[in-house]
Amino acid sequence: MADIQVTSTSEEGFTTSNVIDDEWELTIDALSEDGPDPNQVLAADYASCYIPAFRVAGDQTGYDDLGRIEVDVSADIDEDDDLESIAFDIRVEADVSGDEDELIELGEEICHVHSALREGLHADISVEGDAF
Repeated sequence: MADIQVTSTSEEGFTTSNVIDDEWELTIDALSEDGPDPNQVLAADYASCYIPAFRVAGDQTGYDDLGRIEVDVSADIDEDDDLESIAFDIRVEADVSGDEDELIELGEEICHVHSALREGLHADISVEGDAF
């Protein structure tokens, strides 16, 4: 049996209802009328995976608690409606001054979505510590 099972159904049009592991429901609409479109979901999923990866990187770097973390995601779409670029501006409650690059790199190594994306679409990441 697979580790993840998703049933995706589209009765008509461009809206797809997804049931994930018989537990979670997610509606995705290519036209952004009934829910987020696939590119929006991917951008949100990337950030949602990167935040816990960043927290683990913090643990591995000696930070007991990074506190609140917020990520502003910016994504650009090309003329074919494909994601062309993604950027994360991360604000962290803890003062991580001097360790930003190490935290970013470790977070990238840990993040499953980062690993799954083509290299040209990896997020351009900046971190601002002591932000709250």
